[in-house]
Amino acid sequence: MAKSGLFNLDNLSSQNIDEDAELIPLMTSEDEEEINREDLPDDLPILPLKNTVLFPGVVIPITAGRDKSIKLINDANNGNKTIGVVAQTNDDEEHPSYADIHKVGVVARILRVLKMPDGNTTVIIQGKKRFKITELVSDQPYLKCKVEEFEELKPESDDNEFETIIDSVKDLSLRIIKDSPNIPSEASFAIKNIESSSFLINFVSSNMNVDVEDKQKLLETSDLKERALSTLKYMNLEFQKLELKNDIQSKVQNDMSQQQREYFLHQQMKTIQEELGGVSSEGEVDDMRERAKAKEWKETVETHFNKELGKLQKMNPQVAEYSIQRNYLDLFLDLPWDHYSDDIFDLKRAQKVLDRDHYGLEDVKRRIIEYLAVLKLRKDMKSPILCLYGPPGVGKTSLGKSIAEALGRKYARVSLGGLRDEAEVRGHRKTYIGAMPGRIIQSLKKAGTGNPVFVLDEIDKIGNSHQGDPSSALLEVLDPEQNNDFHDNFLEVGYDLSKVMFVATANNLATIHPALRDRMEIINVSGYTVEEKIEIAKRHLVPKQISEHGIKKEDIKLGKQQLEKIIEGYTRESGVRNLEKQVAKVIRNIAKNIAMEEDYDVKVSDGAVEKILGPSHPRNSYENNDVAGVVTGLAWTSVGGEILFIESILSKGKGNLSITGNLGKVMKESATIAMEYIKSNAEKFDLNTDIFTNYNVHIHVPEGATPKDGPSAGVTMLTSLVSLFTQRKIKKNLAMTGEITLRGKILPVGGIKEKILAAKRAKIKEIILCEDNRKDIEEIKEDYLKGLKINYVSEMHEVLDLALLKQKVKDAKIL
Repeated sequence: MAKSGLFNLDNLSSQNIDEDAELIPLMTSEDEEEINREDLPDDLPILPLKNTVLFPGVVIPITAGRDKSIKLINDANNGNKTIGVVAQTNDDEEHPSYADIHKVGVVARILRVLKMPDGNTTVIIQGKKRFKITELVSDQPYLKCKVEEFEELKPESDDNEFETIIDSVKDLSLRIIKDSPNIPSEASFAIKNIESSSFLINFVSSNMNVDVEDKQKLLETSDLKERALSTLKYMNLEFQKLELKNDIQSKVQNDMSQQQREYFLHQQMKTIQEELGGVSSEGEVDDMRERAKAKEWKETVETHFNKELGKLQKMNPQVAEYSIQRNYLDLFLDLPWDHYSDDIFDLKRAQKVLDRDHYGLEDVKRRIIEYLAVLKLRKDMKSPILCLYGPPGVGKTSLGKSIAEALGRKYARVSLGGLRDEAEVRGHRKTYIGAMPGRIIQSLKKAGTGNPVFVLDEIDKIGNSHQGDPSSALLEVLDPEQNNDFHDNFLEVGYDLSKVMFVATANNLATIHPALRDRMEIINVSGYTVEEKIEIAKRHLVPKQISEHGIKKEDIKLGKQQLEKIIEGYTRESGVRNLEKQVAKVIRNIAKNIAMEEDYDVKVSDGAVEKILGPSHPRNSYENNDVAGVVTGLAWTSVGGEILFIESILSKGKGNLSITGNLGKVMKESATIAMEYIKSNAEKFDLNTDIFTNYNVHIHVPEGATPKDGPSAGVTMLTSLVSLFTQRKIKKNLAMTGEITLRGKILPVGGIKEKILAAKRAKIKEIILCEDNRKDIEEIKEDYLKGLKINYVSEMHEVLDLALLKQKVKDAKIL
């Protein structure tokens, strides 16, 4: 029976209650007869209850929080105060429908409605008679149903067996009240003074500590004698539990010293654990000792473990340190100290796995195959630390899984993005409450082997705070000369990480700690061409999305032309993450048509793509060379390469230089260098030096909302200014990139592959690059370079000779 509030006098009921009364008198037989004579309405508003079953005659308080329930209570309280109360079939349902309620309930009368200080509404209701729901009338603004009376079959007045059951219920109730410390003794007066057998059964059933489903079964039992017998069974079970509990407590409640008390409590817990089939603390120690025998530990590790196990054996299991020590030893036993998976040296198979999972990325695949080849020949080699860097969505993280499969190793991954606490890497000392090992050790425990492929994701996004610098903690992890004895604060002994193959991923190398970057082999995972993206979509993205959206392959045909349209018009990236999202939108639309049984064209057309995805976004493309001072540059962004327009204009003034376009410090310096170079070489450009004092120069880079920085726009700014001062046309379909110096030198820049792809997308025909960038071009596939003429330069005058035509622009200014 319920431990709190059982037989509470507040629960006692009566048919007629004064609203200002402080006490609720017991229900009498006359009250029950009056309730039975009342006619049942044809339909009732239905109030579903969670975790509660109302019985006839019983008074209970209910806290209403759902809008529908509050509306129902207010309407009923302002009307005839009569509602129907039923239990929900699923207590997790916040908005129960007709299908979510039991069909047998109790008519209730609202006795009092209270507005609580926390804003909730508490209503005190009294059960009257049972009913059965026949059909739903409406579900708005709350459930309203047609009902019929659920008759109760009462035994004959001379039924001695029934009288005996009732007496047993009373006697057992009084014994439970007497033996239970949680039930007030006043409850016995209530039991003794209940006259109605039916109300006694209902009152006891309402307060028993049984499940809602069991209470509902009692409510739905029409035979009163059968219901009384079931109630007595539940009470017997509860009384047996109470006796067992009191018996256990009586065994240890003696006058004893603190030491004796702790000993007996420990023995009591041990007895209970054994009764439940568990193990005692001694059993745990023995189990750990047996597991340790199977471990092939170094002598130092074994000595340390045995010492810590001895500490556990001497500890009192009730102290907080016991669980910490037990978790510590469990970690020792779960870690794969000398358990390594066998590497698979089938290089052809490895190549097939890499080619299957990733299209392109030839440099990365070649480096992995080289590593496997050396490992196969030497049989033993410290694993290298690879760092895959490149724009988002090019497959850096998923490469880790492919490498693990190719090697036949387990796969582990830790996301380092936003990590600010050194303890996340090295762990906490086990003297602290809540101490745990670092993420490296935790991941190795999950992997189950000492040589997994371990992906350190987003290593460039580690932060630092007053809790230490996680980057510094990773220095030991990622140094093959040190990580054979990695120290985790929680573990307290060195752990060998030299067999682990660490693969880090990053979007930006500039934010990685220099010492950390020095420990890794950097591999550039550059962006994809349109053709490569189409192949990736066909081989991987489209089949994956078809499977995830629950449709069949024959339900949709997405051609190359439509994929190219999605790539060109709806994505702006080097990788394929946004492409996958757009493909998912198209497939989701097809799934909707199939689910709604609507007609649709299996073959997706260009028009269908536009209808589903909306208007396409125009890409930056080369415009024309009709205006002096407008030059096309090439830029690298986090989502790949882009073309960039540099605009400059002259206005009457005093020779001031203005630079706009949300530019960084380095980019502004490039503009200043270009301007000073032109001033110092005015004679070479056949310029009148009065221009520099009589005109203001304004340089602008469009798309001002986007921050821009870096030195690679130097040659573009120089060409723009010379074109402006000389009013000469720029060569058609030309773009350029490169850093400039005051001496007139051109310096190399990065992101060449991405910039080449951006130029091809913008229909550029000719590119100017620094001579030192020739090596970067040689590493790019010839397919990427088709239709492009690349000019290599070392001096500024070479740039101007290539870029500027002798022809003046239309409506040229006379300066």
